[in-house]
Amino acid sequence: MENITAGKKLVLGFQHVLAMFGATVLVPFLTGLDPAIALFSAGVGTLLFHLCSKMIVPVFLGSSFAFIGAIALTLNPQGFDNSVLRGPGNWVNYLDTLAVVKGGIIAAGFVYILIAGLIYFLGVETIKKFFPPIITGPIIVVIGLRLSPIAINSAFLNNGVFDLSYVAVSSIVLLTMIVVSIFAHGFFKMVPILIAVGVGYLVSVPFGLLDTTSIQEASMFTAFDPQVLSQLGTLPTFTLSGVIAIAPIALVVFIEHIGDITTNGAVVGKNFLENPGVHRTMLGDGVATVFAGLIGAPANTTYSENTGVLAVTKVYDPKIIRIAAVIAILLSFVGKFAAAIRSIPTPVMGGISIMLFGMIASVGMRILINAALDFSHSRNLIISAIILVLGIGVSELPLGATGVTISGLALAALFGVVLNIVLPQEI
Repeated sequence: MENITAGKKLVLGFQHVLAMFGATVLVPFLTGLDPAIALFSAGVGTLLFHLCSKMIVPVFLGSSFAFIGAIALTLNPQGFDNSVLRGPGNWVNYLDTLAVVKGGIIAAGFVYILIAGLIYFLGVETIKKFFPPIITGPIIVVIGLRLSPIAINSAFLNNGVFDLSYVAVSSIVLLTMIVVSIFAHGFFKMVPILIAVGVGYLVSVPFGLLDTTSIQEASMFTAFDPQVLSQLGTLPTFTLSGVIAIAPIALVVFIEHIGDITTNGAVVGKNFLENPGVHRTMLGDGVATVFAGLIGAPANTTYSENTGVLAVTKVYDPKIIRIAAVIAILLSFVGKFAAAIRSIPTPVMGGISIMLFGMIASVGMRILINAALDFSHSRNLIISAIILVLGIGVSELPLGATGVTISGLALAALFGVVLNIVLPQEI
């Protein structure tokens, strides 16, 4: 990366912002939190993560989907539309429930930090014993395939209905990515996503899929909106119900964190569980989530989309991720830029996602192949089969009436670890 100019690094960083932007702002839209604050938190949280993890892990943090249900129920128990929830008549009540959410998210961050401390004292070798290739390979496949319906729906369906214009645009975008990745040279080979998005943006015009209304209506300096400032100034409130509803989800996300860090290392070709150590990466998630809670953003987590960008571009420099974090912070202050990214038509990002999510699943297959695992042994077949079916087949499993859910990925990892311990090696 030494021969890449500052301008080119800026372009590469923006490419990562494109990959994470949609999912990061989707969480606040679904829960009633503020998108600008969430974007700011993602950028700052990423920088905090890098400080905690010795600046060597190319990871971007964004809003965690695992907390959506608990945050939404705590912030908006009446199920109001966002315009009503954050409207003038309900604003004081909104700030009160926001304070409770802040307390719960901060508590979740401290659970992350507590887990990081336990890992530090137990040692990374103890953690690695629980996650051999027969566990990590299928889990990484699950990470990619769990995301695949999102890609397909975005690429082919318009409000749930098959749309040929969506198919045309997403296919052109996907083909552009493939051609650039294989045949381009030099710097262009590193930015297939940006090129594909640009082509898709232009192609969407004749199909009538480009709507720039949001750009025209967006304010220039979103973060200085009085409502945003009042949310930032609201102090957290630690209530038993808020902490119990939100904080325990960190125990579930921990397993997903192991999978994401393993995937990231597999793409880059380094063992980040050993160096900087999963205790440091977990600490990074924890510190970033505490910060998110303080300002009223969703809990932070690692992003599979950015791992997909690494796999496609083969540019692994953590400095690029930090540049992306700074761009995200700046975008959170400029409403029109954020709106411009949001205006990228759905099938364009759908075409991009097909490649990104497929790359993640392929990395999992590569781990299994490199480990030379013998699938004529029933033990290996059983473990991988259970992980794949639970991980892909289960979306979210509610834990009673608590509002807490466990994802299929976490459930699959849990069953895989247990089976790897209890099944005899001989079968």
